[in-house]
Amino acid sequence: MSAININRNNFQNEVMNSDRKVLLDFWAPWCGPCRMVVPIVEEIARERSDIKVGKINVDEQPELASQFGVMSIPTLVVMENGKIIQQISGARPKNAILGML
Repeated sequence: MSAININRNNFQNEVMNSDRKVLLDFWAPWCGPCRMVVPIVEEIARERSDIKVGKINVDEQPELASQFGVMSIPTLVVMENGKIIQQISGARPKNAILGML
């Protein structure tokens, strides 16, 4: 499965009501480090059916970025049962991202 584009219209259903852990990638197309993380996030989405992976474009969804206190990108957030359990900023290698889960 590939990563889902998350916006304020599907946020409640896809993230808050998810029955699985959710990995959210806050990114923007102009962000160099974000472009390094995107293939890793997509690979995790394909490999791990036990989690849901979502991408949030901060330029298109500033309300969601603000809600999570995202000040720099990429920011990766892991949520479970509608609560944040991990949040880090900056590009990370795959093993570090998997370690968050």
